[in-house]
Amino acid sequence: MKVCSFLPAVTQMIYDMGLERDLYGVTFECPEIALKEKKRVVRCILEGTKYSSQEIDKIFSKSKADGESLYYVDEEMLQSIQPDLIFTQDTCEVCQIDAACTTAAVSKLEKEVELVEISPDSFEDVLTMANLIAAKMGRLKTFHKYEQKLRNYIREIADTITRERLPERTVSLIEWIDPLYNCGHWIPDQINLAGGNDGLSSPHGDSYRITWEALKDYDPEVLVLAPCGYRIKRSLEDMPYLTGKKGWDDLRAVKNNEVYLIEFEFFTQPSASTLVDGIRLLASVFHPEYFKLPSNLKNVILKFEPQLIFL
Repeated sequence: MKVCSFLPAVTQMIYDMGLERDLYGVTFECPEIALKEKKRVVRCILEGTKYSSQEIDKIFSKSKADGESLYYVDEEMLQSIQPDLIFTQDTCEVCQIDAACTTAAVSKLEKEVELVEISPDSFEDVLTMANLIAAKMGRLKTFHKYEQKLRNYIREIADTITRERLPERTVSLIEWIDPLYNCGHWIPDQINLAGGNDGLSSPHGDSYRITWEALKDYDPEVLVLAPCGYRIKRSLEDMPYLTGKKGWDDLRAVKNNEVYLIEFEFFTQPSASTLVDGIRLLASVFHPEYFKLPSNLKNVILKFEPQLIFL
């Protein structure tokens, strides 16, 4: 079987479950190991460019309004692979290539290809999608081992929260800084499983713009910034947009030194393993006295301090 993954999250789950032998094509944003080993089939016209967050938001908003896609399929590369199965999505046309673009490219192939849409809205949906991936690739037993390991991590956190009667933390997790976007889809589930609650979030739905006044009035105890597609270094470049706001220094999270930058894939890239790591990261933030930050995750989170902007 020849498989193509048009979503970084699916590619991650394929590698996590040890199914990469049948994977032939990926996207330009897939995990580094996949980019080294597999052909890049999905590309973006913004590759290699450097825009501000506000400019990126305007470009994507305009493309959506015009009914155009910033992503495209390298049809010659796809023809060379001649896949049997392609995983695609329709959750977010801003973040990844959508099903319509995939269908158009596949229609030009000589053989019939099965398209499987992976479009989760909740954390449980993500686990269901991992099950589907393994089933479609004929390796369902592999999924059960994968799921058990992940559920054990979640169970340990839940048991500690219950046993120690840990208080629920008031949280805001931001998916984009300029302009501000709240968090949606599966991220509110992650926050809840880690012992927090985000009153500005959009559970199992799209994230959307929020005003600075809304964030200021909500006044979270903990503020987590994980802009979609951004590493910590890039997120720091946008921090003056927030720190310059009237009332920034009055936020509880700022006063208590509980503002954190975390790399994007632990929230906005919905592979089951990275989302569980995101839950573990949040648990260590919400209740550090009870949850130790995993050693392999120490370089993906940063407690924000104003002087970091100038480094």
